[in-house]
Amino acid sequence: MNRTIANPYFALIVGVIAVSASAIFVKFSDAPSGVIAFYRLLFSVLFMLPVFLIKYVKELAFISKRDWLYATFAGVFLAFHFILWFESLNYTSVASSTVLVTLQPLFAFVGTFLFFKERFSLKAILCAVAAIVGSVIISWGDFRVSGTALYGDILALLACALVTAYLMFGQSVRKRISLVTYTFVVYSISSIVLLFYVLIVGESLYPYPKNEWWNFILLALIPTLLGHSLFNWAIKWISTSIISMAILFEPVGATILAYYLLSEKVLFTQILGGSIVIVGISLFLLDERSGKQKKAKKRCIKRHRIKLKGEPLI
Repeated sequence: MNRTIANPYFALIVGVIAVSASAIFVKFSDAPSGVIAFYRLLFSVLFMLPVFLIKYVKELAFISKRDWLYATFAGVFLAFHFILWFESLNYTSVASSTVLVTLQPLFAFVGTFLFFKERFSLKAILCAVAAIVGSVIISWGDFRVSGTALYGDILALLACALVTAYLMFGQSVRKRISLVTYTFVVYSISSIVLLFYVLIVGESLYPYPKNEWWNFILLALIPTLLGHSLFNWAIKWISTSIISMAILFEPVGATILAYYLLSEKVLFTQILGGSIVIVGISLFLLDERSGKQKKAKKRCIKRHRIKLKGEPLI
């Protein structure tokens, strides 16, 4: 595995803080969900375009057909993830929506086991379950806010499944191409998908007031280019399951931001659940990292023994 100049776990922390602001920007916007998603990714692509054309455009010629296919799937999944998640925020609270959309371990554990043959220790599984339970506790008080909350919760769960699929397809492609090329290709595909979606359902692309355009731009700069791009960078060194667990921090950050910026009440269940989430994720990451170190040590010892067996006796 290639060495990295930065700690991928630190990148996860910064990424989670950035994506925590996503729901806030969406709540500030009155535009349709498809339009918000389209402009979020379109501006992201436009901001990346100069760097991509100057340094990375030649890399397109070396992308295999399989990687193009996987990148296309990732782009489609990402597009509909945003549509469903943004729509869920119209029906349920920031806390509930962000909690449900980040319950990716439920899907990632199954997916990584079936497709990547990853194994998890009993301790890691228990930590994951604890973090998921904490997430449910955070949203418990919000589930009964209104009759439409259940519909919003279902949309958030579907969005959760789609973003997990996006990360899993991305894990395969990201290991073979650069971060900038990967994100530019996937975001471009997502933008095209979203444009067709907006036109088909008849949502208006313009006009919008000045504050809406600022929402679109900030969504592109902070949660997308900073947040998701850091996840895509880290996925070269960290498995999908670990990233899915780390993203569970998002409800904590989003709930705090919603309290100060949207005046959403913070319940005792959210404080309790947030504490459980932090402990569960921390223990999971530590266990996963410890497991990788032990495996690396065993491989080193094994190679050393094989080398000794091949040396002539004196």
